[in-house]
Amino acid sequence: MKPLDLDAYPRIVFFAGAGMSAESGVPTYRGKGGIWEQYDYEEYACERAFRRDPAKVLDFHELRRAKVLDCTPHAGHAQLAALQAARPGVAVVTPNIDGLLQRAGVAVAAELHGSLWRLRCERHGVWTDDEAGGYRHRHCMECGAWLRPDIVWFEDMVDDSVFQRAGQLVAEADLFVSIGTSAVVYPAAGFASLARQRGAYMIEINPEATAASNMHDLCLRYPASEALTGAFPVPARG
Repeated sequence: MKPLDLDAYPRIVFFAGAGMSAESGVPTYRGKGGIWEQYDYEEYACERAFRRDPAKVLDFHELRRAKVLDCTPHAGHAQLAALQAARPGVAVVTPNIDGLLQRAGVAVAAELHGSLWRLRCERHGVWTDDEAGGYRHRHCMECGAWLRPDIVWFEDMVDDSVFQRAGQLVAEADLFVSIGTSAVVYPAAGFASLARQRGAYMIEINPEATAASNMHDLCLRYPASEALTGAFPVPARG
């Protein structure tokens, strides 16, 4: 594929969806073989489930953490990190909670749905917990309350401040690149429409067509690792 002239786009936003992680072996959430095809979210991924049986919910998320740790960031993750290091104005927004981007050295500007690697106490805030699959602590060190995963679950309200930050970046983008997303889940699905309305050049990276393909100027039907390394060159250091 032909490398893009990225100098023409001072502000670039990469929106990295579940397909970015799926290439590393992280299960997607919907569709064949997805997590919510195998598990009932009402048992494992909503506030009601957590209040009913916090230990069961935390056990489930420890399993998810362990599976993610068995997965390795791919060349596409590394390419995003290299682009950020070489170019100002490269922002990454993601609904992914698995932390693969961060493990590859990517600075994520907005984690739309939180992170598997944090817990929070409703009284004392967020605790980072990125040591291993198992949690270091299941109870707040300050008050003893159960800590819940710092994730936007089903039936949760999104964090408005995070979405506002992401929306501002998208609205100011000269180039918007959607990677491995179905573009059907709102409110995140609205970012492609916002970028289009603001006049950004639109690129979709996905091996298959999506519901949003027709709003993109260029569709690269390749896995993320191949498309990012082939079409998004990192400037040579002088």
